[in-house]
Amino acid sequence: MKYFIFLGIIFSSILVSCNISPQQIEYGTDACHYCNMTIVDRQHSAQLVTTKGKAYKYDAIECMVHSLQDEMKDTEMALYLVADFNQPGQLMDATMASYLVSEQIASPMGANLSAFENENSGQKAQEKFTGELFSWEEIQIHLKQ
Repeated sequence: MKYFIFLGIIFSSILVSCNISPQQIEYGTDACHYCNMTIVDRQHSAQLVTTKGKAYKYDAIECMVHSLQDEMKDTEMALYLVADFNQPGQLMDATMASYLVSEQIASPMGANLSAFENENSGQKAQEKFTGELFSWEEIQIHLKQ
């Protein structure tokens, strides 16, 4: 009987440790994985979650992209998440977002980069703030230059 209880505990631990979901960002407490700054800006935060369930938190979208390009290029990711500028603190799928680089919107690391839920939201922000719109693929190329 003790053997089955032990196996149940081990099996439950394995299931819990492989949970692939984002972690809550503790604004004002958590540090950016890439630059080590405290994460305070709810409109520009980001997060990566690996296929093994490890979460990496970022204070800016540009930190997440640079981390992907530098140290994480060989790591398999399950989730790419960015904060929606229009819904601060709400993380959304980075691969589906629209990105605006506008000098009228400062981001924590100076790239003036913000994410919007979709292309339509990005275009509305562009009309208001000016700047250049990018897709997920395009913003990675833009930040690499």
